[in-house]
Amino acid sequence: MRAFIQEHYAKTTLAQRPVEQHLGTYGGLWMNTEGLTLRKVESSSERTVILVARDKLAGDEVRLQVDVEAKAPHGITGVKVQPVASDSGRPLTDEEVAKATQAYVEKLVAAEAFSGTVLIARGDKLVYQGAFGLASRGFQVPNRLDTKFNLGSMNKMFTAVAIAQLVEAGKLSFQDKVGKVLPDYPNKAVAGKVTVHQLLTHTSGLGNFFNARYDAADKSRLRETQDFLPLFVDEPLAFEPGARWSYSNSGFVVLGAIIEKVSGQSYFDYVREHIYKPAGMTHSDCYEIDRDPPNLAVGYTSQGPGGQQSDKREWNNLFLHVVRGGPPGGGYSTVGDLWRFSQALQANKLLGAKTTQLLTTGKVQPRPEHKDDKYAYGFEDAQVQGTRIIGHGGGFPGINSKLDIYLGKGYTVAVMSNYDPPSAGRVAQRIRTLLLR
Repeated sequence: MRAFIQEHYAKTTLAQRPVEQHLGTYGGLWMNTEGLTLRKVESSSERTVILVARDKLAGDEVRLQVDVEAKAPHGITGVKVQPVASDSGRPLTDEEVAKATQAYVEKLVAAEAFSGTVLIARGDKLVYQGAFGLASRGFQVPNRLDTKFNLGSMNKMFTAVAIAQLVEAGKLSFQDKVGKVLPDYPNKAVAGKVTVHQLLTHTSGLGNFFNARYDAADKSRLRETQDFLPLFVDEPLAFEPGARWSYSNSGFVVLGAIIEKVSGQSYFDYVREHIYKPAGMTHSDCYEIDRDPPNLAVGYTSQGPGGQQSDKREWNNLFLHVVRGGPPGGGYSTVGDLWRFSQALQANKLLGAKTTQLLTTGKVQPRPEHKDDKYAYGFEDAQVQGTRIIGHGGGFPGINSKLDIYLGKGYTVAVMSNYDPPSAGRVAQRIRTLLLR
């Protein structure tokens, strides 16, 4: 794809938008369609050709417009893909959004590309909810609206809220260094250089604990925040703190340790008492799955033993992830509880208005080619067609979840799946196209 773009795109276009950004466009197209089959050429002119194609995944028709420069060699200046709509692109009513969402998800289910739950709300009004697929294949238990799905990295939002609450209470500062809060932290470079702000924004230089030590570890022993520290605590910083952005699960483990030190509570008790309880999230927690908590969805993945890969999700993921999630991710929730979290956050029930704004406003730009996508404190902050969307996603073998909070429009979209990414992501993306027309 990179070679194709470099050869066939206009030089002026590549000067304005780098190759990586165009690659991202095609990557998103593949994620949502798994390829296109040409149906017909709708129109063709000197500088523009418009094609109608069929989405290989869901069978939907899409309109593909390719623009080229006027002079030879007529390099491509733009590619645009839109669903074929019979309503001339007018804004949809909530009822039409619900109907279109149901139809799309049913197509994914028929293609064995989605299993999980979907919720769309506008303020405190439910627009759509649905449950699909099986929570347990072995026992043939269907997913329900109250089925608890693994959040993946979405726990980072709760960790960030907890840190902000402690800052608001005067017990901590975003500019505090790790060593000030955790004087016994064994990695002196981290203790002396890295700030809470940098941990929250993935600019600390810490890496990920999903490493060789993690692969060799007894996952049943990874239950408390401190259990994860030996996986990475002696690793050198990958770069000078603040120099750049690099997603870090290890950094959020350190944030969990900070919460425990400052609050005097375990991470789990603190989040349960100060976030889940005031938000009314009665079906959310970092459950210990070997205690067999009720109503958890089993994750199904195409990733098998020894790195095997299959075209189908042949394995469950029970031996791939930890027995208990924590500050970086791995807890469980429901689409209903995520809606309640969205409402509580926006109503300033968890934090004051100024702190909520500070928490959710983008601080760094992870990918220079995506100028409208920023990362805040444990929240993603994106501008999409003039609408600001905050939230977070989560992904792991057999796990994919997404929460989108549409500020200004009042929508909350929660999608949870017990299939590999991008099972939930593509549903959330399709809902965006329906809500932002």
